[in-house]
Amino acid sequence: MKGFIGTKVGMTQVFDETGRAIPVTVIHAEPNTVVRLRTPEKDGYEAVQLGVGAVRPHKMTQPLRKDFEKRGITPVKFLREFRLSGASELVPGSMHRIEDAFSAGDLVDVTGTSKGKGFAGVIKRWGFHRGPMSHGSKYHRRVGSLGSRTSGGGGRVHPGRKLPGHKGHSRVTVLKLNVVRVDSDRNLLLVRGAVPGPKGSLVLIRESVRNRKGAK
Repeated sequence: MKGFIGTKVGMTQVFDETGRAIPVTVIHAEPNTVVRLRTPEKDGYEAVQLGVGAVRPHKMTQPLRKDFEKRGITPVKFLREFRLSGASELVPGSMHRIEDAFSAGDLVDVTGTSKGKGFAGVIKRWGFHRGPMSHGSKYHRRVGSLGSRTSGGGGRVHPGRKLPGHKGHSRVTVLKLNVVRVDSDRNLLLVRGAVPGPKGSLVLIRESVRNRKGAK
């Protein structure tokens, strides 16, 4: 299992050796700092905590700042943990580069926070059909029947009912994206297809859980 923290740059296209255009998302993957190791003996599982992004020490909470000082590691802004096999081989304080984790042809899962759409009704949020627009109807884009009744345990709105509310700004993972190119000179990772989140948002890149030989 492999993992990395990156920043979404945007989408573009590249061309393969046959001249076919491939839509790709460009991810800026600057070297990650190995901050902490989790071991089965002490923590019950094997993992590594990676960090990225410069931050001024006075912008951090005192316990976190003291923890970095105790470990002798330069403070970083974002911390994320990855369950990696062989994580114990990494050295706290060392730099983890993108070419050490992935190469062209690998399959990865990318996790990010989707774009927020604000408050939305049920048609935009859930794809409901609208009501009649004529013949005296006064119920066009509203929720409709909530299915409540006074018998059979009814008389209330049951949990899970699809209603208007906040749309987007949720954690989304896109599975099995193909790594098209790794640019180690510019710390860029190009993956085929779209990944969640706006430009400049943080994304987590992991080895695909559906990694199969020969998959496209």
